[in-house]
Amino acid sequence: MRRTVHRHLGKVVAGTAIAVAGTAVMVAVTLPGTAGADESGGTGKTAGSARQQAADGQGAAPGVVQQAPAEGEKGTGRDPLTDDETQRVERIAVNQQFLNSSENVDGKRGPQRLDVQLADPETGELDNPNAPRRADVTFYDYKDDTVVTKTVNLDTGKVEQTGTRHGVQPPASHAENVEAAELLLASPLGAGLKADYKDATGNELTSPDQLLLMAMVYKATPGRQSGDLDQCGDHRCVRLFPKVKNGPWIDARDFVVDLSARKVGKLTG
Repeated sequence: MRRTVHRHLGKVVAGTAIAVAGTAVMVAVTLPGTAGADESGGTGKTAGSARQQAADGQGAAPGVVQQAPAEGEKGTGRDPLTDDETQRVERIAVNQQFLNSSENVDGKRGPQRLDVQLADPETGELDNPNAPRRADVTFYDYKDDTVVTKTVNLDTGKVEQTGTRHGVQPPASHAENVEAAELLLASPLGAGLKADYKDATGNELTSPDQLLLMAMVYKATPGRQSGDLDQCGDHRCVRLFPKVKNGPWIDARDFVVDLSARKVGKLTG
């Protein structure tokens, strides 16, 4: 199997083959640079014209990188939240009591921030250009597996509403993806991931920083549980989709990381 990986690695990176190694599978992907290509010559006219223009000195002017405009401290109306507003919302939402009573994905004090979004205007404010700007900030409290959403009025600087829900699992944050990868790498079940990474790169996989990480929240499915995975849904659980940087995807879909219990399980059935 390892010989197969090395023999086809170039094709895997180019998106035209699949390589299998260990207990994980490297999945081929189509790279953006191949989109629209026609090996039979269907795009030959366009390519030929481009080459002729280049030879005649009529090619497109070189691109110019322009600095993004400065972002104001405060937006207006339905403008997206500025970075300053986002930071302010989180500071307002996490008061001392919430900070001391909650826990993040690392097991440290304070809730895990998931998302901050501009809140919808209230009834009667739709046509009011001076309506206050509000933001909904969503946290996950690992201390009791609770999703907490707070609505902050950016004009008054006060929390107007707080909602708590159990058994609800919003998409995972980047910090949660990284923690899940660390738990998988520290588990014996991460051996296949490490083996595939070494086959793909020749290097040892020791840190999530070596991967591009995507994840999907996992909820328990009858007949596919293993060990404590039947708690997923009440617990915060994810399935990882890791990718070698500048390389292939590695299929780790059979593994579920329970971030609440800090355990890794394997799906069966």
